[in-house]
Amino acid sequence: MKILVIEDNESVSSMIELFFSKEGIEGEFVKDGREGYRRACDKRWDCLIIDWMLPGMDGVTICRKLRQARVDIPIIMLTAKDSESDQVLGLEMGADDYVTKPFSPLALMARIRAVTRRYAQPPSPPEEEGVLQTVHFKMNTNTREVLLDGRLIPNLTPKEFDLLHFFLQHPKQVFSREQLLDRVWGYDFYGDDRTVDVHIKRLRTKISTEERPFFHTVWGVGYRFDETSGDAT
Repeated sequence: MKILVIEDNESVSSMIELFFSKEGIEGEFVKDGREGYRRACDKRWDCLIIDWMLPGMDGVTICRKLRQARVDIPIIMLTAKDSESDQVLGLEMGADDYVTKPFSPLALMARIRAVTRRYAQPPSPPEEEGVLQTVHFKMNTNTREVLLDGRLIPNLTPKEFDLLHFFLQHPKQVFSREQLLDRVWGYDFYGDDRTVDVHIKRLRTKISTEERPFFHTVWGVGYRFDETSGDAT
């Protein structure tokens, strides 16, 4: 496994580097945000670990630019910011997960294994030739494009695409947050399940209307996706 770590705190980098050596992980460490962004683009990595606050270019900007450039590599954000709004911002920019400082190497390793396992799974869409057609949606898993009533949905993050794909494959079924973390993120529930809420909120903003809410909250259970008309709850 090859991992790029963009982190300017030497003590944090040293801790991660020591743990990587014990786990047999090949790590490369960069202190500057601009250099880190360049290195992230010019080599295939198994995972990127990006600190929020960096000289040259901050971690959120790096994440956003990588996703805009269609760099499809799992990204874990390291942040000392523990407010919900900050964590939501990182996820909205395309990060797959975040770890709040201070953290243990074991916790970081659990997140690394989780996101890399998800990305390593070969695509196995049940639809023919990677195209899934429903009442209102047409999804191409090869080009990762989604049409809603013939109109392209722009700016879907990789995880938003995966989450919508899962719901389109399982219409009208109710899933808990823990089930969605397991099935879409690829790991058993670990940490904060607000990640699911954030992504569904973002999808609602991008695809839902008052007449067609699509996503329904089942209180005390989780979420259900339904293309039939009805009031959002």
